[in-house]
Amino acid sequence: MLTIDPKEIPVSQMHQYLLGAVGPRPIAFASTLDEQGRPNLSPFSFFNVFSANPPILIFSPARRGRDNTVKHTYNNVKATGEVVINVVNYDMVQQVSLSSTEYAEGVNEFKKAGFTMLRSEVVRPFRVKESPVQFECRINEVVELGEEGGAGNLVICEVLKMHIREDILDENGYIDQHKIDLVARMGGNWYTRATPGMFEVPKPLQTLGIGIDSIAEEIRNSKYLTGNDLGRLGNVEKLPTAEEVKKLLDGNGELSDLIRENNEEKIHLKAKRYLENDDPGTAWKILLAKNV
Repeated sequence: MLTIDPKEIPVSQMHQYLLGAVGPRPIAFASTLDEQGRPNLSPFSFFNVFSANPPILIFSPARRGRDNTVKHTYNNVKATGEVVINVVNYDMVQQVSLSSTEYAEGVNEFKKAGFTMLRSEVVRPFRVKESPVQFECRINEVVELGEEGGAGNLVICEVLKMHIREDILDENGYIDQHKIDLVARMGGNWYTRATPGMFEVPKPLQTLGIGIDSIAEEIRNSKYLTGNDLGRLGNVEKLPTAEEVKKLLDGNGELSDLIRENNEEKIHLKAKRYLENDDPGTAWKILLAKNV
């Protein structure tokens, strides 16, 4: 058995061991406002429920291990004392992953990740309409566990209002664990789903996705592409060039015929199949082909 003294290994290595061993971890999709009233949205897997009376949730936007900086969410809860914690289910996980991209301060992750801002009733931060359960919270306390990179900051949140989508309730009025279809974080790029098991979602930490708000409206409003599909499309750093699109068409007569037919349903469903096979590059070429 490998035995480790945390003081004898780098923080980054300790971090990976902890996340690989402690899971699945529920996800707090935290919505905050900065002092200028600008929305921020970010997921955190250091999260759980700790009390029912009073109802208390705690999540931790830890200091970054690589440079000891703090996250926008941490600054916002310290400045405003409010947060909305939205739960994450399978239908929205690709968009949630996209929102974890480290965009510049002031960038609205609601727009980048394609989520709908829903006004809260008792706090100022917006709720995520697509989330099946949303908690409006007051910050009771922020407990800072250290001053070095990797140190956690426990944000102790008291739930003031809870919103539950009715279609996830069972016949007794409680949350049906099959219908809510929650996901949780494992180690590395791995997530787990309540049913049926694990799946992988690449984390956009080293890349800056174009965002769903950069996708053409006709694609964004497609009847055939889901939020997960749009999340995959929005996670690319740049769109393929016209030359790259032409190269694909020149080598594929069937695809060229499909584009000439100009049937939106067939084109979008064809792109969708490539997205489901984790090939957003080819999916984008198909979607852009009619403009070449």
